[in-house]
Amino acid sequence: MKISIVVATYNSAIFIESCINSILNQTYKNIEVIVVDGLSTDSTIDKLNTIIENHSNIKLISEKDKGLYDAINKGIKMANGDIIGFVHSDDCLANKHVLKVIFETFNQNHIDGVYGNLEYVDRVNTENIIRYWKSSPFSKKLLRKGWIPPHPTLFLKKSVYEKYGHFDLSYSISSDYDFMLRVFKNNQLKFKYVDIVFTKMRIGGTSNKNFKNIIIKTYEDYLAIKNNKIGNISTLIRKNTSKLKQFIQRKTK
Repeated sequence: MKISIVVATYNSAIFIESCINSILNQTYKNIEVIVVDGLSTDSTIDKLNTIIENHSNIKLISEKDKGLYDAINKGIKMANGDIIGFVHSDDCLANKHVLKVIFETFNQNHIDGVYGNLEYVDRVNTENIIRYWKSSPFSKKLLRKGWIPPHPTLFLKKSVYEKYGHFDLSYSISSDYDFMLRVFKNNQLKFKYVDIVFTKMRIGGTSNKNFKNIIIKTYEDYLAIKNNKIGNISTLIRKNTSKLKQFIQRKTK
């Protein structure tokens, strides 16, 4: 069972080696890494080419794109694996056994997807946890309460993308939320929660980069809720307020 990891990059020279090494150092080795670069102007490509020289399981394309979700969609289409996941260029897998756990979970259960927990960490010191997103077992009724798993921890069978589509580029920030609502509301799909940290995400992502982006994300989240007929304004409110406990969980983890 091959696992494909899609890494979208743009001027990611600072952290790209850390990101790629966290994948290559996994104990589970039946993997491919697909790097989709948006024509970086820094040393991202040079660093990637140095890594690729010694690793034939890395694919790299660098071309103009329409943003993160367009790059991810390209990566999905290029993937040859049975399972597809994402590690964004600023992020890293939490430890060297994550993909082994994911493989074993798929192998031992009749499921379409698996997800875990997420740590938001300091950009320099990834051991400094700023926020801890502990997820929970899936129940469709939770979607109306604003629940959703952390997208960077979500690994799906390739067949899910083939049947239910990719990321909608009409959303500039919330396409992942729209996609997950589209998939998780489907009664034909089964998911498994694993109560460990899959991914460390460095703080400073697009959705919370500034006040303007927060407003855009809030509006797009509401559109995703409305378009997927999964709730109402209270769903959006509960989705946002649920994040507060993630800062408390960080202290008690």
